Amino acid sequence: MLLIGLTGGIAAGKSTVASIWVSLGAIEIDADLLAREVIAPGSEGLMKIKEHFGEKVFTETGSLDRQALGEIVFNNVQERKFLESIVHPLVRKRAKVLLQSVPEKSIVIYTVPLLVEANVELPFDVIVSVEAPESERAQRLVSSRGMTLEQALARIQSQASAIDRATRADHILNSNQSLSGLTEDATKLFQTFQGLNKREQ
Repeated sequence: MLLIGLTGGIAAGKSTVASIWVSLGAIEIDADLLAREVIAPGSEGLMKIKEHFGEKVFTETGSLDRQALGEIVFNNVQERKFLESIVHPLVRKRAKVLLQSVPEKSIVIYTVPLLVEANVELPFDVIVSVEAPESERAQRLVSSRGMTLEQALARIQSQASAIDRATRADHILNSNQSLSGLTEDATKLFQTFQGLNKREQ
């Protein structure tokens, strides 16, 4: 198995790159989806969130109010770190289980926005960071997710910097270009991974 860590800040274009690579034959494990799974109704993670944050982050029907929780943790570093201390270990545990079930000789993408912040220590063969200027990412969040500019910048600045990600990355993909350009760059890079995977076999 060849394990690729795919990271990048919020709205950098990770999902686009991952979908390109999946279309070329890779298997994706998405840390964001795992993070939702480990705080699903009835889970240990959700119980711990309720114990700490209380009813104010839950709707009247008893489901998690992600927007209310987000407003708290993206404006309070200590609260964000507490939430991460709940979610990150559970995500790592789930990811390891899923990796054990992947067929041999697969190319696996582990898409993880917080690779640096969460100190993800999976046995990556290569790490790729998708990057775009903060101003461009903020505009993407405003237009696609309905955030205010202040909310968008708060989300961006709560994450590791591009420099921090670059120090961990083996390759950087520039998403501040046309979709066709990004597709071409991502495809070429993936072809090198395919060649590497064949040599390892």
